[in-house]
Amino acid sequence: MDNTLKITIIQSELHWENAEANRAMFSDKIKNIEGKTDLIILPEMFTTGFSMNAKKLAEPNNGKTLQWMINKAEKHDTAITGSVIISENNHFYNRLFFVFPNGSYKKYDKKHTFTLAKENETYIAGTERLIVDYKGWKICPLICYDLRFPVWARNTEDYDVLIYVANWPKTRILAWDTLLRARAIENMTYCIGVNRMGFDGNDHEYIGHSSVYDVLGKQISTTSFEKDFTETVVLEKEHVESNRKKLQFLKDRDGFTLT
Repeated sequence: MDNTLKITIIQSELHWENAEANRAMFSDKIKNIEGKTDLIILPEMFTTGFSMNAKKLAEPNNGKTLQWMINKAEKHDTAITGSVIISENNHFYNRLFFVFPNGSYKKYDKKHTFTLAKENETYIAGTERLIVDYKGWKICPLICYDLRFPVWARNTEDYDVLIYVANWPKTRILAWDTLLRARAIENMTYCIGVNRMGFDGNDHEYIGHSSVYDVLGKQISTTSFEKDFTETVVLEKEHVESNRKKLQFLKDRDGFTLT
């Protein structure tokens, strides 16, 4: 078990519906990460932006972007995660891949499709949450709109890290900031949100606010919110364990059955 986990968040503008350009851009950003990192986190739909044009943009599960992620994970000896538009069995999914350094991977399909943008009319909602075991850490990766639904994120497995990859617009950025901190506090976990920058093809503006919060809700990432940036943050297992031992709030959590 590793007592620390180095995670690198990459906040960036995206090339609208241009997977090749985005893969090339993120290749450069990954190449320029200073020092060793354990996990690289990219935004939601990082190859296209948040597009409903799935018929044009969707890749097969084992398509170019997953192969690109596997290549980067193996080349840089790191895990990498982010979501992609996927076509499978004649359906479309907003699918997150968590790729391990050895090239193996796990997947999570976004549970809460964003009805305001009619994402639910294009993409099939996932039904299963993913808990990743990596270097002695338990990680729960979720996607954007999932952030608004605390029951789905409820820490019943004693996971250590909660991740949200997103295309979260400027108009509702206060909710993003507030709910990320709330998820960290209520689940006594590190909570990481990785959002994008710039304008998309629908003229929606994104101003980032990617950040890392500790189990007490303190922001521990230091880079200015509203610009392109890459930052590596060290997570401490002792911080999780000591605070959970001292403040045993998770033992008093409500029991429930999700239907």
